[in-house]
Amino acid sequence: MLKVEDVMTKDVIAVKQETPIYEAMAVMRKNDITGMPVIDDEMTLVGVITEKDVLRLFCGDEDDKNKTVGFFMTRPAVSYRENENLQSVCDFMMVNYFRRVPVVSKKSKLVGIISRPDIIDYIIEQRQQTAQTHSKTSCVSSAT
Repeated sequence: MLKVEDVMTKDVIAVKQETPIYEAMAVMRKNDITGMPVIDDEMTLVGVITEKDVLRLFCGDEDDKNKTVGFFMTRPAVSYRENENLQSVCDFMMVNYFRRVPVVSKKSKLVGIISRPDIIDYIIEQRQQTAQTHSKTSCVSSAT
């Protein structure tokens, strides 16, 4: 059974609740990501901040511009444990239209993130491996 930890990205970009919202937005744009986990000082997941969350700034009042990630983030964050079945994450993402889901340890510490592109990359990799295996098998069988 394929687990979340087999496909997740372990090098996660995250911010803290106290991060100014414009700084968090700059981090997302600089890293070409559409959302990221929000953590506390102990790496415990406390929320998620996404592009959708910060769109409120477009029509928000002037005071919103000085607020932090904690004001805009979605909480509680939906997350999966690293040892959970990858199929569960895929099913969840298809039904709920999530682009990414943080991955936590048994103690709710952030250990990774799994996104649609991570899963798509895995599917492509598996397809390529299958194609290579079939081409090697057909070469061997035709040579005999």
